[in-house]
This record gives sequence, C-alpha cells and structure tokens, in this order.
Amino acid sequence: MTDSIQIQLRKGALDLCVLAVLSRGENYGYEIASTLVSAVGMGEGTIYPLMRRMQNEGLVATRLVESSSGPPRKYYRLTPLGRTVFEAYRSDWRTFAAAVDKLLEDV
Repeated sequence: MTDSIQIQLRKGALDLCVLAVLSRGENYGYEIASTLVSAVGMGEGTIYPLMRRMQNEGLVATRLVESSSGPPRKYYRLTPLGRTVFEAYRSDWRTFAAAVDKLLEDV
C-alpha cells in the first residue's frame, strides 16, 4: 500500500516540482528528468508529456540549441505566467503541507 501512496503523492506534486526546477533557470528535458529522478524518484518517461502540456498552457517556453554530441536539445524556461503559477502552487503546497504536518503531530 505504501507504493500506491507514494505514486499518488508524486503525481500530485509533479507540476510543482518541474516548475521549481525551472524557477532556478533554463534546463533541457533530460536535465529536468534527471533532477526529478534523483530528488523524488519520478520516472523519466512522465516528464516529456508534462512538458508538452505545460508548453501548451503557456507555462513554459522552449528553444532549440545545437549540440556537438547529438541532436539539438530543447531547453525549457518559465514564462511570466509560469512564474506566477509556480508562486501560487508553492504557496498552496506550503499551506497544505503545514496542515498535514499539524495533523500528524497530533497523532
């Protein structure tokens, strides 16, 4: 049962995690995926559909950069809307996490 809870928590926090990574600066897809794999154990395959959705929603913008070691890399960065959404999500997360922590303290 623990695995199921962990999967649901990761799914619920994935948007926030990606926005947090991009709030620190521009990154390419594999770099974002690697950061999330090491930080929260999120699978690499879930990142690219999410990035496409975020681009369609206007949260991230992209640019292609030629690479000397293979195909061009697509770099992602937050748009002004993406930064606004990140700040709102971060505030909501902190409020929610504090409420859950409070409930857990009382047990």
